[in-house]
Amino acid sequence: MALKHVMINDIISEHSARMQNLKKYYPFFVLNETTFSQYKEGKYGFLDMGYITMASLRFLINENNFHEKDITYEEYESFMSELLHRDFNLDEPKDEEKQLILHIFDKLKNDGRAFEFKFYNPDTKSSQIARVKLIDSRIENGQVLYTITAEGIEFYLDTKEVKDESKINVSQLLLEKMITSNNFKGGIDVVKRINAQVTKLKAEKENVLKLLGMDIFEGNKAYTEYMDTIAKWFSEEQKLFAKNKALVDKAIKKAEFENNQSVDSSQGITDGQPPAKLLRSKALEEISSLENELKKTIYNHSQLIAETVELSQLADKIIGQAKLRKLRPVFDFRQSLVNIMKQDNPALMAHVIMPLFAPRIEKTFSIKSIDNMLTLKSEEKATGEKVEKASLDLDFKYEDEILDEKISHNFAMLFVQLLDQLKKWNKLSLKEYNGILEIKFTKDIYENRDYYAFLVHLAGKREYSMKQMLLKQDTMLEEMVISHMTEEEKSEYGDMEFVLSFGADEIELGALGDNAQEMTSDRFVVTDMYFERRLG
Repeated sequence: MALKHVMINDIISEHSARMQNLKKYYPFFVLNETTFSQYKEGKYGFLDMGYITMASLRFLINENNFHEKDITYEEYESFMSELLHRDFNLDEPKDEEKQLILHIFDKLKNDGRAFEFKFYNPDTKSSQIARVKLIDSRIENGQVLYTITAEGIEFYLDTKEVKDESKINVSQLLLEKMITSNNFKGGIDVVKRINAQVTKLKAEKENVLKLLGMDIFEGNKAYTEYMDTIAKWFSEEQKLFAKNKALVDKAIKKAEFENNQSVDSSQGITDGQPPAKLLRSKALEEISSLENELKKTIYNHSQLIAETVELSQLADKIIGQAKLRKLRPVFDFRQSLVNIMKQDNPALMAHVIMPLFAPRIEKTFSIKSIDNMLTLKSEEKATGEKVEKASLDLDFKYEDEILDEKISHNFAMLFVQLLDQLKKWNKLSLKEYNGILEIKFTKDIYENRDYYAFLVHLAGKREYSMKQMLLKQDTMLEEMVISHMTEEEKSEYGDMEFVLSFGADEIELGALGDNAQEMTSDRFVVTDMYFERRLG
């Protein structure tokens, strides 16, 4: 009896939430069934509105998220015209085609109104209406701009048609829209979804390792695909994480300010807490929960970077050992002699000796050589070599000057990479910095002497200020960096400052290969460092 009561309670209490979750699917089926049924007496019934809807949403996500811009109707018209010609072989006069595209777009945005999904709520014993829009619009400088809504992104993600490397980026676009619209509870669900994707990538790393142990060829293929997937979204999602973290911080400050205002205005009220304050307290609680989930995601992301570096090192070791096994001798004469002695059969020596007598080398004289002999010039007719006076090369550089230029360029490149990561994350450890360099430049970075020299020179100071470096360079490292930074890089990082500190841990770097001359293949150990950007 009790179980039955629980079941009935679940049916009633959860029905409204289930219907709210289903509403994001409602526009798709409405559009698929009604878009072309009455238009032009069903003339365009061969068009698949389901495909057109999904393609339109993907186009909006691509422009809004990956290109970070809202679209105009003219841009959508150009995209849809290409789609209709390419995928449906549409061949209509230009005016009719424009009318058709306008009809499709009006249906997608439902003439500017929300799609209404009606359902019965057993809790209130009344009918309710859930509203959902796929496309939103705004006017800027007299021009109408269109963006995809949070519901549109969430619906598209649920269809699982986004490529694996884009799922986290698109989810972060959805999170940005959730935070902007103050839907912090929905934002928590999105962050949990991002966490699930990061966890999935971490689990996939273990599968790649297992496959490398069983089948080196399939494992190497899976490893390459995995690293490509990581690299495609790595740089983009860093920027999105920082952007969403800033939005959350801003929302917390606003909620705290409003909550304090509510406390001040409620002095003297004794009959309970005002509803406005209750709402603000709830909003502040949801924002704090969202911030905690986002911190978990950033931590998981940092772990994923470290595990990706570990996978790269292990994969290189496994593949290297497999290559050595493939290079074993084709024929072992010593083992063959042992086998013959065990069998006590000297006649088997013929199988070893006969191939050595098999080659038959015949020397011949080609007829073409006679023509070469007849046309060969004698020493009397040979002309002397014309000697020209070489002109002075003002741009000539000695080898040590070229080497200095190369070192300076490498130092500047490593320093700019450090500034770029600090601009995104504000804090960075040497282990995380190594992971980023390894993804960008592969493990060959550890075979470059300049990398270790850069760390030694960098540790010579505890504070670095780009403003002071541009005015006066105190060290050789600063001179090299400033002389090889571009004007664009100086402008972008000109106001940055950071401090350097040392940790207690030691980092073991990859072994140097044969390319590092006069170096051993021992693994190198360096002390961990921490870099922190000064703000304000």
